[in-house]
Amino acid sequence: MKNVRFQSVCMFAVLILLSSCWGGREKENGKKEEGKVTIGFSIATDTFIIERWNKDIKIFTTAAKNLGAEVILQLSAGGAKAQIDQIHYLLEKDIDILVVLAHDTSLLAGAIKEVRDRRIPVLAYDRLIMGVPVNAYISFDNREVGRLFGKALTSKVPRGNYLIVNGSIRDNNSYEVNDGLHEIIDPYIEAGQIHIVDELWLEQWSGDEATVRVREVLERTTDIDAISAGNDQIANAAIQLLAERRMAGDVAVVGQDADLLSCQRVVEGLQIMTVYKPIEKLASRAAALAVELAKGEMPDPDRMVENDSGVKIPFFVEMPRAVFKENMDETVIRDGFHSVEDVYRDQQGEF
Repeated sequence: MKNVRFQSVCMFAVLILLSSCWGGREKENGKKEEGKVTIGFSIATDTFIIERWNKDIKIFTTAAKNLGAEVILQLSAGGAKAQIDQIHYLLEKDIDILVVLAHDTSLLAGAIKEVRDRRIPVLAYDRLIMGVPVNAYISFDNREVGRLFGKALTSKVPRGNYLIVNGSIRDNNSYEVNDGLHEIIDPYIEAGQIHIVDELWLEQWSGDEATVRVREVLERTTDIDAISAGNDQIANAAIQLLAERRMAGDVAVVGQDADLLSCQRVVEGLQIMTVYKPIEKLASRAAALAVELAKGEMPDPDRMVENDSGVKIPFFVEMPRAVFKENMDETVIRDGFHSVEDVYRDQQGEF
């Protein structure tokens, strides 16, 4: 586990260095190469140590480069204010399009309006920016993620006590996942088959926060049969707490992102399912879409969505997949997302 965290930190360090190199080169030259698309990519997360975003960044930047585009990358774990500063910085870099992975999807409207006032298109990546028009949004079907949670849990535990640990209240995706989950489990609740012990909402996508909140619930009651965790970070926190109480493997736990540790726990039987989201498809498609938007082109979207701005936003959708022990080899491993050796490594020593 320590090695995974170390690799994540190293990856972000390398990406930050590359970001500064790209920005510096443009400033040194004084002007960008004629006809070359320059993509400003603003990424703000709750922590740098998130395996998922390392993959997105690497795939996106490689795909953009292969399309002849330049990426000026700005990374931050400093919240909405730091991200607004990022966006202002990128506006000074003569970008042709802004791609945004939002930290707080409800607090960027002012900054995004500034970008659009300069006639620079905006692509919302993975998280839908709320309250302001954007040119396009690309993500996975987050309601389907929630449905997959619900289907896996109700298949394993059609009757019992459920704990729901939602993701960040600052991320619109958390609400979409929650809606999808309740779409599946609410009929069971209404029939008296499922009882919700507690439903938590986290301030951040944080394993540490999840540990504190789930521990509080377990100190009140250990009569829990299933846990719906907003992502694998949260699932991992819950499983660790269950392990301390010798309950790991007895409680059905689901999460999303197919993080390496969660994939290992799925094959060990400590987590029943993780939702795999093919990042290769999403990030490479986003890079191609960014280049098209920068050139004034708009491909046909998969659907339209509302973002409380008064206009409908073109939505480009990739579909998630439920990964169980039985189909791990045909999904995560076949796609090269993780290796056979890594997924099936014995981790029992961690407990």
